[in-house]
Amino acid sequence: MTRSLADLMNSIPLPALISLCVAFGIGLLIGAERERRKGTGPNRRAAGIRTFTISSVLGAVAMLLGDTTLLWMTTAFIGSLMLVAYLRTHTDDPGVTTEITLVMCCVLGGLAVPEPAMAAGTGAAIALLLANKHQLHRWVDSWLSERELHDVLVFSAVALIALPLAPNQFMGPFDALNPHALTMLVVLIMAVHGLGYVALRALGPARGLPLAGFVGGFISSTATIHAMGLRTREHTASMHTAVTGAALSNVATVIQLAVWIALIAPQVMHRLAWPLALSAASTVAYGLAFYALSQVNEGHGDGQIQQGNAFNLKSAVGFTCLLTGILLVSAALHAWLGSDALWPTAAVTGLADAHAGALTALSLVASHKITAEQAVWPVLIGLSTNAVSKALVAFQSGGWHYAARVVPSLLCLVGAAWFGAWLT
Repeated sequence: MTRSLADLMNSIPLPALISLCVAFGIGLLIGAERERRKGTGPNRRAAGIRTFTISSVLGAVAMLLGDTTLLWMTTAFIGSLMLVAYLRTHTDDPGVTTEITLVMCCVLGGLAVPEPAMAAGTGAAIALLLANKHQLHRWVDSWLSERELHDVLVFSAVALIALPLAPNQFMGPFDALNPHALTMLVVLIMAVHGLGYVALRALGPARGLPLAGFVGGFISSTATIHAMGLRTREHTASMHTAVTGAALSNVATVIQLAVWIALIAPQVMHRLAWPLALSAASTVAYGLAFYALSQVNEGHGDGQIQQGNAFNLKSAVGFTCLLTGILLVSAALHAWLGSDALWPTAAVTGLADAHAGALTALSLVASHKITAEQAVWPVLIGLSTNAVSKALVAFQSGGWHYAARVVPSLLCLVGAAWFGAWLT
């Protein structure tokens, strides 16, 4: 008997066994959550941990024995059983979450056959969603305002509808415009703005904006400076904390640059270690100075947080238009100068991205086409011209008062880098 069982186990292909185990785990996970909410007595729900586990395994077996047709027939059968159970429910407001989840559990069991990782991840996400029912309801009813819900819907429409439909090909003057990339930029800017808004709501202006600025800088320092500028237009009282966030976003730019150097051409690091370290240190010092001012001038206002837009589509489109203009100028200059002139190319590409010229120079070092000493200047030139773009963005988003406070941080960023290069 034992031998025949071992032969049976050996006859099951390993992928099929993995799929069955994943389906079994999905059913147990979701079923355990539903079992806790099943209730007792005449009003109890029809499905618990055993039903969900069997449903998930049944979906996997149907997929293993047949194809998607058998899986859909099995799903329809389970759905009809749950419809009967729902119609026999005695409560006034039964809901359909359990019934829909049971059908979904069967589908996930079938999905575990071709895509076990996707099925497992989806099952875990559904279980997490079900387990946090009360927290989600409280968040939507009490924490999320009508305006914020509208902003989330607008962001979802841009990210999930406009972005996939935008053509992913270069067109326009110098073939410099890519509608998909530009739409992605709009989504990115809105996401950075939303990150700052969430941090503001969760931590208050004194801590939220600086943290959002630093984290947002790893996504896009330019977009973060833009988002902080919008914040100062909406609420002038948060000027100092917004400037702190803008300054710290530049620190993230320096950190990213150091990481790229270490990964692509580590031999350049000994020439740029002091420039990058001094650049980051001076910018941090500038940001901390404004953070100290915010504690004096804005510290008492943390309890009165005025709400603006979570995702500002209009400003994101305007900022994208500004960067598109910079991109066109960069493409025109690049077409005129050519790609052989390393320094002018770094200056031109730096207008749009601080890392673009640096990556080009580092790649040339890695391929032994230029020396580590020759790569230092393109990196610093790209960082400098990118600071010019950021200054323009600061003025466009926050006006003169904001730009007058952000530009000195950019001067610290660039000046300290060049001073460090002079020292070495």
